Amino acid sequence: MTDFLIYDVKVAVLIAVFYMFYRVLLAKETFHRVNRVVLLATAIASFVMPFCVITLHETVMMPMPQVDVEVGAAVAEAVAPQTPWWQIVLPVLFFVGVAVVLGHTLLSIIRLVLLIKRSEQHPLQDGIIVCVTGNTAMSPFSWMHYIVMNRSDYEESDASVLAHERGHIRLRHSWDVLLVDTLTALQWFNPAMWMLRSDLRAIHEYEADAAVLSQGINARQYQYLLISKAAGIGGYYLANGISHSILKNRINMMLHTKSNRSRLLKVLAFLPIIAVALAVNAEKVTEVKYINTSSAEETVVESVPVETVLLETTKTPETALVTDMVVTDTVKANTNSVSAPIFDVVDEMPQFPGGHNALLEFLTKNIKYPKSAEKEGIQGRVIVTFVVDKDGTINNQKVVKSVHPALDAEALRIVGSMPKWVPGKQNGQPVAVKYTVPVTFRLQGGDSEVAKYEGTIKYDPESKSQLNELVIVGYDQKPASHVSIAYDTKNTDKHPLVIVDGQTIEPEKIKDIDPKTIDHIDILKDKSAIEKYGEKAKNGVVVVTLKKKK
Repeated sequence: MTDFLIYDVKVAVLIAVFYMFYRVLLAKETFHRVNRVVLLATAIASFVMPFCVITLHETVMMPMPQVDVEVGAAVAEAVAPQTPWWQIVLPVLFFVGVAVVLGHTLLSIIRLVLLIKRSEQHPLQDGIIVCVTGNTAMSPFSWMHYIVMNRSDYEESDASVLAHERGHIRLRHSWDVLLVDTLTALQWFNPAMWMLRSDLRAIHEYEADAAVLSQGINARQYQYLLISKAAGIGGYYLANGISHSILKNRINMMLHTKSNRSRLLKVLAFLPIIAVALAVNAEKVTEVKYINTSSAEETVVESVPVETVLLETTKTPETALVTDMVVTDTVKANTNSVSAPIFDVVDEMPQFPGGHNALLEFLTKNIKYPKSAEKEGIQGRVIVTFVVDKDGTINNQKVVKSVHPALDAEALRIVGSMPKWVPGKQNGQPVAVKYTVPVTFRLQGGDSEVAKYEGTIKYDPESKSQLNELVIVGYDQKPASHVSIAYDTKNTDKHPLVIVDGQTIEPEKIKDIDPKTIDHIDILKDKSAIEKYGEKAKNGVVVVTLKKKK
């Protein structure tokens, strides 16, 4: 959702820039058809251009020093990331605004359809249908291929009125209105979009007026007609009708000297604007080729496009066992940055507090092997890039080589949890530098040895449902880890019920069970436990099923 809002802000900026240049260059010219095309084209282009990204490629060769780190099993409480309040409030406000504008448009369509259905309809030879309404105060207007007027206007059959509304229908102005109103719903917060919409409506009237005058109708008489009809009742904002709000501008435009055709060259001014917009939206993709420097010959062992984000998730994994970490130098920055420049190599490279060994110690102590990946026996190397900002903070973490969603998420989490670094310096000044950390997740003993059912069942004596969860803490290895239940020894009335192959046992005796004999463990809590095992299961039930003996 945040990405969509950023996209919509980019669209808003483009619309504002295009509309500003339109007002300066073309708004006062009499090229009504050209002005109409420019407004429609720039509105549509503003929504399309953020997707037009010019990509430049660069390859950087880098050494690959490698350090293997063995980490023992650990259980840690995972803290779920909190979503900032503005990431919740802004999307809600945005979609409320969209719903209001679209609802208004839909209501206007319904009112028009109902009015047309209830009117007396008179088809004309050119396919246009004149709808006569009994509301004597209603001014004439058109929508799609319908002309709506009161009975008095219909009986007068004023050629100027029919010519004006026929001009709207022939030029398909109703479709313009529907398109722009839909785009306005997505840009309801943007004043430039509303002004563009208003100017387009005015151009529609200029075009219709020109269609009337082109038939030889007296301009002064036509202007008097507009003044007399402008006081009528409207209310159908999707329709093309006579409105007093722009009547003065319409009369001035009729009296305006036609613009010299050479002024059409002003349209070319939009080309450099489009070029600048595409250049600002361009990005550089740097491919890092890691070189194995341990052999006599330099051998390229891997190529990673560092700006291609394959996965970026905040899911927090739960357990950790073995990691194989590789720390490399920095890589080339994304030149699409709109803030401070990001460097690849600087005079003084950024450092983790305490140096490289302290970084490895931090990763070793804090990384947790995702339980879902552990159960499935998934291993592999995830490569994460991040930026050490000029104040030492870590940001812009990205997965540039994905293995599995759970492993990717853990690699992002551990990078995001690092403390402030000592920032890099260029010419004695702190600068932002990009850094790369490839993290290899490897199960102890290889692919064949995957964690099974041995573990610890956490027990919280303060909660109403005392039994919480099963957490894997070991591997199927020798010597085997024991199975245990953590509980409050002082409050025996709060112990969970433990059942092994249908037999109830004391909780402390579960440690005597050989983990390799366990087929599976089920945990029941709250109502489901009481319904199956009665009141004695009020603190939860641990149901252990052993493997059948052959």
